[in-house]
Formats: sequence, C-alpha cells, structure tokens
Amino acid sequence: MPSMKSIKRRISSVDTTKKIMQAMDMVSVTKLQKARSRLEMIAPFVDEAKNMIARLEKCEDIGENIYFKPRPLQKTAYVLITSDRGLCGSHNVNLTEKLLSRIGAGGSEMILAVGLMGREYFKRRGRNIAFTYPEVSETMFFEDTMRIADDLISLYTLGKVGEAYMAYTRFESALTHVPTIVKLLPLHRSTAPANLSEEMRYEPDAQSFLKYAVPMHLSAYIYAALIESSACEQAARMITMDSAVSNADDIIGKLTRMYNHKRQSAITQEISEIVGSANM
Repeated sequence: MPSMKSIKRRISSVDTTKKIMQAMDMVSVTKLQKARSRLEMIAPFVDEAKNMIARLEKCEDIGENIYFKPRPLQKTAYVLITSDRGLCGSHNVNLTEKLLSRIGAGGSEMILAVGLMGREYFKRRGRNIAFTYPEVSETMFFEDTMRIADDLISLYTLGKVGEAYMAYTRFESALTHVPTIVKLLPLHRSTAPANLSEEMRYEPDAQSFLKYAVPMHLSAYIYAALIESSACEQAARMITMDSAVSNADDIIGKLTRMYNHKRQSAITQEISEIVGSANM
C-alpha cells in the first residue's frame, strides 16, 4: 500500500498536470476562434478564385491547356495537411489512414507533407515524401501556400505527376471534422454552354492568363484548407484537453479519498494507542 506521503506527492503531480492541460485548453480555444475568423475572411477570396476558374473553363480555346487536359496514368501528387504537434486526439490519424487506404500499395505517389505528423506517418511506412513544409500549419502565411502551389505546379508541368490531390480535414463544427480528399489538377473542364452575360476578355489571351490564374487559384484553395485543418486541430485539442482535465479530476478525487482513508486510519490507531496506554 502506498504511504500518505507518496499519495500526497502523486496528488500534487496530477494537479500540476491538470493545470497544464487547462492552459493548453485555453490556448486552443483562442486559436480556434482566430482560425474561424480567418476562415470567414478568406472565404470571399476563395469563392472568387473558384469563379474565375469556372469562367475560364467555358472559354473555347483552353481545351488543350496543360491544366485542363487529362494525362495518361502515372505518379500522383498529394498535398497532405496535418499538424506539427500531437495531443489532438484522432485529428491526424483519421486523415492519414484515409489517405493511406487511397494510395494502397504505394510506389506511384509523391507526397507534399504540410505538417510534421503526416510526414512522420508516411516516412515510417517508406512512402515517397517529395516536399516537407514544417510549421506552416502554425504560422499559416499565404506566402507559404504560394510556395506549396509553386512546387505542385512544377511537378505537374514537368510531367513528374499526372494528377494532384489535396488531403485535409474539413471543418463543419467544433465537434464535426471530416477527413477529405479533393482533386486539384487537372482542372475540371465544364461542358455547360457559356453564359454570354458572363463572358470576359482576357489579355493577351486566356491561355496566357491561366499561367497566373491557376497558381493563385491553387494557393487560395490550399490556404483555405490549411485554415480549416488548423481549426479542426485546435477543436480536437480542446476536446482532448477537456477530457484530460476531467480524468485528472477523477484521479485526484480517488487519491484524495485514499489519502483521507489512510489518514483516518492513522488517527484511529494513534487514539487507540493513547487509550491503551492510559488504561495500563
């Protein structure tokens, strides 16, 4: 049986851990609020970038453009967005396992790992990590997503990959996070007839304009996904920390009852010894 001193020491240790978990919970709440605010701010920009590509899809002279023309099956690039740190429940595991099941046996993938957790997961399984972007999920600068988009476009235009996808966690609510895989390249060619009221003139031509529009479109899309993933990470960490604090309270309660029981037993024994000595 543990002594009263060791029980008291353990109560103090668990209480210290509880305070750390509470601090991490408060930090996650603040970061979640910031991420949701940034997501609301970037939404109009992302929507406009999508609309720009949608309008370009209807141009007659882009059918053979490299960003729209399908290619023979070859290597596939995956932009994988995970966190740099753990303690966020199954946030990273759900996404990495979903992507792993999609890749299958492997060998034909090139992974652009945004976040260390995803990189370590696939590195341990011997998968091809083409690029790694540490701390991007923490800072969330738009310039970083432009660099990711440039690397992805470079792989695609040089013919090293024939398709590109993005794997991230979609934020639906603080309690609902959906692992999602979406296609980035080649872009979908719309078969719907063009609306004459929406026709635009591109200078010098639509083909040249695409060279600037596609990187901007991909950067905006990746940036929005990065913010959504960050919101999911903070929400998952907040839930995990709440659960840890609750477990710490349960442990402290059990240890406190054990301590009080041993203390009461020790007092009873002392009283018995005093009474026994007085009757002698």
